[in-house]
Amino acid sequence: MNSDLLTEQALSFDLNEDQQLIKESIRDFVESRIAPTVIERDEACEFPHDIVNELGEMGMLGIYHDEKYGGGGSDAVSFAIVLEEIARWDASLALTVASHTSLCSAHIALAGNESQKQKYLSRLTTGEALGAWALTEPGSGSDASNMKTTAVKKGDKWILNGTKIFITQGSVGSIYVVLAVTDRSKGSKGVTAFVLEKGMKGFSYGPKLKKLGMNSSDTCEIYMEDVEVPAENQLGELGHGFIDTMKILDGGRIGIGSIAVGIARGAFEESVKYAQERSQFGAPISNFQAIQWKIVDMGVQVDAARLLVQRAAWLKDSGRPYTKEASMAKLFASEMCTKSCLEAIQIHGGYGYTKEYHVERFLRDAKLLEIGEGTSEVQRLVLARHLIK
Repeated sequence: MNSDLLTEQALSFDLNEDQQLIKESIRDFVESRIAPTVIERDEACEFPHDIVNELGEMGMLGIYHDEKYGGGGSDAVSFAIVLEEIARWDASLALTVASHTSLCSAHIALAGNESQKQKYLSRLTTGEALGAWALTEPGSGSDASNMKTTAVKKGDKWILNGTKIFITQGSVGSIYVVLAVTDRSKGSKGVTAFVLEKGMKGFSYGPKLKKLGMNSSDTCEIYMEDVEVPAENQLGELGHGFIDTMKILDGGRIGIGSIAVGIARGAFEESVKYAQERSQFGAPISNFQAIQWKIVDMGVQVDAARLLVQRAAWLKDSGRPYTKEASMAKLFASEMCTKSCLEAIQIHGGYGYTKEYHVERFLRDAKLLEIGEGTSEVQRLVLARHLIK
């Protein structure tokens, strides 16, 4: 492909026919099936098993994975569109879809052999099984290479011991990708990935964590006490787990950026609607410059974040490096999202502080996006290495 054609494609902002169809399909589903009960799910901290199953039937849980393994064979741009549309109303559900698809499933798609893909990926892409990805530990968050979970080879099995925390789908998942140290002397090059299944002896999980937001997303600790994992469940090369993890996180950051765009778009749209309906001093507050400027800034920043996210997704689809662009998208979109949600509450005034309106939930959900899959501080470290040479 010549450089002129690449430039032409990069400057085209139109969705192709398939992407437009996916956008319309998921938007209709979100508005009819997800939006009406989102407040109740948040209040009850209830995981929406039925809705997740329906998303699986629609092909949304394996949208960009290979059709050979039950996936949709689509692209990262389409996945970003799906996450934005879901997060516009229910960020918890978008987080479920993102972590299942771009972390657990993606790791198996990247590093798994044919047998592992047939056994596990084909169940994940169709929604038959939910996936979880276990990297973070109580003592190693941003410093993920300092993990304590170990895997020791004994005969034809690996024995895993350790604790992982903040695991999305931790209690509702059935297929887990777990990172463990197999040779501590090699540092980050001594980490290996394994596939575990719910029900393995010694493998358990704790109670759901009580969180600020993302309440209907399932999050908990998982525990491994002398868990015997068959040798064939080693995922990828020995000692290659952390290297593969960095690649997985690049894709995951596109997902987090997409969710941020969705939440911020929700805050923006709800603010426009409220400002047109709410009257003070004899006029809709949308007539006041102070409100107009807030709405304008929100609209501009949502569009800017979407462009950064879709650029990173396009680069991924093109097979080009996108680490820098994914970090930029995740950093800008997540911080923009929190700011937009704060402004949305300010526009709503006292009503914005109540659970009757959606914007307080948007803010609670938004904050996670500045923390998960690499904090804003980590993103700046990543970007510094790329931008300062």
